Amino acid sequence: MDKQKIKEQQQKILELVREFCSKKLDEDYFELSERLIQKLGRKRNVPFATGQPQVWAAATIHALGTINFLFDKSFEPYVSIDEINDFFGTTKSTTGNKSKQIRDLLKLDRWDKEFSTRRMSESNPFSNLVMVDGFIVSVDTLPEQYQLAVRQARAEGKDISFTTS
Repeated sequence: MDKQKIKEQQQKILELVREFCSKKLDEDYFELSERLIQKLGRKRNVPFATGQPQVWAAATIHALGTINFLFDKSFEPYVSIDEINDFFGTTKSTTGNKSKQIRDLLKLDRWDKEFSTRRMSESNPFSNLVMVDGFIVSVDTLPEQYQLAVRQARAEGKDISFTTS
Protein backbone atom coordinates (compact mmCIF):
# COMPACT_ATOMS: atom_id res chain seq x y z
CA MET A 1 0.00 0.00 0.00
CA ASP A 2 1.43 3.38 -0.97
CA LYS A 3 1.73 6.33 1.40
CA GLN A 4 -1.37 8.06 0.07
CA LYS A 5 -3.54 4.97 0.65
CA ILE A 6 -2.12 4.61 4.16
CA LYS A 7 -2.96 8.26 4.91
CA GLU A 8 -6.51 7.71 3.64
CA GLN A 9 -6.91 4.57 5.76
CA GLN A 10 -5.48 6.43 8.75
CA GLN A 11 -7.98 9.25 8.23
CA LYS A 12 -10.92 6.82 8.06
CA ILE A 13 -9.82 5.19 11.32
CA LEU A 14 -9.39 8.58 13.00
CA GLU A 15 -12.88 9.69 11.94
CA LEU A 16 -14.42 6.53 13.42
CA VAL A 17 -12.44 6.93 16.64
CA ARG A 18 -13.40 10.62 16.88
CA GLU A 19 -17.09 9.73 16.57
CA PHE A 20 -16.80 7.02 19.24
CA CYS A 21 -14.86 9.25 21.63
CA SER A 22 -17.31 12.13 21.24
CA LYS A 23 -20.27 9.84 22.02
CA LYS A 24 -18.84 7.46 24.61
CA LEU A 25 -15.50 8.73 25.94
CA ASP A 26 -13.68 12.06 26.11
CA GLU A 27 -11.12 14.26 24.38
CA ASP A 28 -8.26 12.64 26.34
CA TYR A 29 -8.99 9.26 24.74
CA PHE A 30 -9.27 10.82 21.29
CA GLU A 31 -5.89 12.56 21.63
CA LEU A 32 -4.25 9.31 22.76
CA SER A 33 -5.94 7.42 19.93
CA GLU A 34 -4.76 9.96 17.40
CA ARG A 35 -1.19 9.71 18.71
CA LEU A 36 -1.34 5.90 18.66
CA ILE A 37 -2.70 5.73 15.10
CA GLN A 38 -0.06 8.17 13.89
CA LYS A 39 2.67 6.13 15.54
CA LEU A 40 1.36 2.95 13.90
CA GLY A 41 1.31 4.79 10.57
CA ARG A 42 5.06 5.45 10.85
CA LYS A 43 5.96 1.77 11.24
CA ARG A 44 7.84 0.03 8.43
CA ASN A 45 4.96 -2.44 8.08
CA VAL A 46 1.88 -0.38 8.85
CA PRO A 47 -0.51 -2.79 10.57
CA PHE A 48 -3.69 -1.03 9.42
CA ALA A 49 -2.57 -1.04 5.78
CA THR A 50 -4.84 -4.06 5.41
CA GLY A 51 -8.17 -4.74 7.05
CA GLN A 52 -11.28 -2.77 7.76
CA PRO A 53 -11.04 0.68 9.34
CA GLN A 54 -13.82 -0.26 11.80
CA VAL A 55 -11.73 -3.15 13.15
CA TRP A 56 -8.64 -0.95 13.60
CA ALA A 57 -10.69 1.82 15.23
CA ALA A 58 -12.20 -0.68 17.69
CA ALA A 59 -8.77 -2.21 18.33
CA THR A 60 -7.26 1.22 19.00
CA ILE A 61 -9.89 2.00 21.64
CA HIS A 62 -9.55 -1.52 23.07
CA ALA A 63 -5.74 -1.29 23.30
CA LEU A 64 -5.86 2.08 25.03
CA GLY A 65 -8.74 0.94 27.20
CA THR A 66 -6.84 -2.14 28.31
CA ILE A 67 -3.86 -0.16 29.59
CA ASN A 68 -6.04 2.59 31.12
CA PHE A 69 -8.63 0.43 32.93
CA LEU A 70 -11.46 1.57 30.63
CA PHE A 71 -13.31 -1.71 31.23
CA ASP A 72 -13.30 -1.31 35.04
CA LYS A 73 -16.66 0.03 36.25
CA SER A 74 -14.98 1.88 39.12
CA PHE A 75 -13.12 4.15 36.66
CA GLU A 76 -14.39 7.11 34.67
CA PRO A 77 -14.93 6.98 31.80
CA TYR A 78 -16.19 3.40 31.63
CA VAL A 79 -17.12 1.52 28.46
CA SER A 80 -17.63 -2.21 28.06
CA ILE A 81 -15.96 -4.27 25.37
CA ASP A 82 -19.41 -5.11 24.04
CA GLU A 83 -20.20 -1.39 23.62
CA ILE A 84 -17.05 -0.96 21.52
CA ASN A 85 -17.87 -3.95 19.34
CA ASP A 86 -21.52 -2.94 18.96
CA PHE A 87 -20.56 0.58 17.95
CA PHE A 88 -18.04 -0.50 15.31
CA GLY A 89 -19.82 -3.70 14.23
CA THR A 90 -16.85 -5.89 15.13
CA THR A 91 -16.40 -9.15 17.04
CA LYS A 92 -14.69 -9.63 20.39
CA SER A 93 -12.09 -12.03 19.01
CA THR A 94 -11.07 -9.82 16.07
CA THR A 95 -10.96 -6.66 18.17
CA GLY A 96 -9.04 -8.43 20.94
CA ASN A 97 -6.52 -9.91 18.51
CA LYS A 98 -5.82 -6.58 16.78
CA SER A 99 -5.64 -4.84 20.16
CA LYS A 100 -3.04 -7.36 21.30
CA GLN A 101 -1.13 -6.82 18.07
CA ILE A 102 -1.07 -3.05 18.73
CA ARG A 103 0.00 -3.47 22.37
CA ASP A 104 2.76 -5.90 21.43
CA LEU A 105 4.00 -3.80 18.52
CA LEU A 106 4.21 -0.62 20.63
CA LYS A 107 5.11 -2.44 23.87
CA LEU A 108 2.13 -0.89 25.68
CA ASP A 109 1.39 -1.67 29.31
CA ARG A 110 -0.34 -0.02 32.24
CA TRP A 111 1.10 3.37 33.28
CA ASP A 112 2.75 3.80 29.89
CA LYS A 113 4.21 7.31 29.87
CA GLU A 114 3.14 8.07 26.32
CA PHE A 115 -0.32 6.48 26.21
CA SER A 116 -1.79 6.88 29.70
CA THR A 117 -4.81 9.08 30.24
CA ARG A 118 -4.32 12.13 32.45
CA ARG A 119 -6.17 10.38 35.26
CA MET A 120 -3.93 7.31 35.01
CA SER A 121 -0.79 9.43 34.93
CA GLU A 122 -1.89 11.27 38.06
CA SER A 123 -2.76 8.04 39.90
CA ASN A 124 0.40 6.20 38.85
CA PRO A 125 1.66 4.48 42.01
CA PHE A 126 5.23 4.64 40.72
CA SER A 127 5.31 8.40 40.20
CA ASN A 128 6.19 9.06 43.84
CA LEU A 129 9.14 6.64 43.86
CA VAL A 130 12.79 7.16 42.95
CA MET A 131 15.91 5.01 42.97
CA VAL A 132 18.57 5.99 45.53
CA ASP A 133 21.69 3.80 45.78
CA GLY A 134 19.80 0.94 44.15
CA PHE A 135 16.88 1.16 46.58
CA ILE A 136 13.38 2.37 45.75
CA VAL A 137 12.34 5.17 48.10
CA SER A 138 9.52 7.68 48.29
CA VAL A 139 10.35 11.07 46.79
CA ASP A 140 8.85 12.66 49.91
CA THR A 141 11.68 11.24 52.06
CA LEU A 142 14.35 13.10 50.08
CA PRO A 143 15.69 16.56 50.95
CA GLU A 144 13.75 19.35 49.25
CA GLN A 145 16.36 20.11 46.55
CA TYR A 146 16.31 16.46 45.42
CA GLN A 147 12.51 16.40 45.41
CA LEU A 148 12.57 19.43 43.13
CA ALA A 149 15.16 17.77 40.86
CA VAL A 150 12.98 14.66 40.54
CA ARG A 151 9.83 16.66 39.76
CA GLN A 152 11.65 18.84 37.23
CA ALA A 153 13.22 15.85 35.45
CA ARG A 154 9.88 14.07 35.26
CA ALA A 155 8.13 17.19 33.99
CA GLU A 156 10.65 17.12 31.13
CA GLY A 157 9.82 13.45 30.47
CA LYS A 158 13.10 12.20 31.93
CA ASP A 159 13.80 9.79 34.74
CA ILE A 160 16.31 10.31 37.49
CA SER A 161 18.09 8.32 40.18
CA PHE A 162 20.66 9.18 42.83
CA THR A 163 23.89 7.73 44.16
CA THR A 164 25.14 9.00 47.51
CA SER A 165 28.70 7.71 47.41
